[in-house]
Amino acid sequence: MSITDKIKIALQYAMPKHLLSRLVGRFAAARAGIFTQLFIKWFIRQYKIDMSEAVHEQPGAYKTFNDFFTRHLKPELRPLKTQSGQLAHPVDGVVSQVGSIKDGRIFQAKGHDYSLTELLGGDSDNAKEFTDGEFATIYLAPRDYHRIHMPCDGVLKKMIYVPGNLFSVNPLTARNVPNLFARNERVVALFDTDVGPMAMVLVGATIVASIGTVWSGTVTPPTGAQVQSWSYPASGLNAVQLKKGEEMGHFKLGSTVILAFAKDAVEFDPDLGHRSITRMGEVMASQSA
Repeated sequence: MSITDKIKIALQYAMPKHLLSRLVGRFAAARAGIFTQLFIKWFIRQYKIDMSEAVHEQPGAYKTFNDFFTRHLKPELRPLKTQSGQLAHPVDGVVSQVGSIKDGRIFQAKGHDYSLTELLGGDSDNAKEFTDGEFATIYLAPRDYHRIHMPCDGVLKKMIYVPGNLFSVNPLTARNVPNLFARNERVVALFDTDVGPMAMVLVGATIVASIGTVWSGTVTPPTGAQVQSWSYPASGLNAVQLKKGEEMGHFKLGSTVILAFAKDAVEFDPDLGHRSITRMGEVMASQSA
């Protein structure tokens, strides 16, 4: 590792990440007029964002940076390309890792793995359903679309808020900060689906101003000191039933989504691997025969 990279990692440990993230969050939510517009225009140039994909292409259409960052895309640009028995990519991003859950642990990067039980909030009963199953970790860069969609039809069973740190989740940090995804703040959604149990974990990171879901709105901030859990009925008026391709959540400033499936439930697309580019709606996996 270069000296520059060592300095970057050291700063990750030293900086007041929660304070910085909340200050950025306040600015991102503010209607700051010309300052908001100048920052949005700088962000578009800096990250080479293709605004022709957005429903509202002009920066002036967005009153806050959050409005811009969580912009909707033209629906015809992200059609569902799956057939029956196939799962769709839930986000635009890049695959960090994909593979098997071995001995209750998920591979992070060379030399690093972490506990599935810890990732899901510490309850071993939640993790049992995914013993010897499959996982995929997808990183959303700043330029990406930051709304998260369902890979298949699902009924929400439980949502868990897990307090934690706010390390960056970029590839450099993933290679050098042990236990990264199981130590960062995160929101876990557990679903029953046609392919069995599915976990979707929305992982926070440095300057991630907010994580939200369509059924509960903003989950964080505020942050908490304890794991919190909410259970949902399988049917009835209060049930949360989402179809494949429907939006399930969002990040205000980008991060990572981790998916987990039960043993022998899915087979990931054979071309899916480390650094594969994902586009919401395209084929991610198929239901195992």
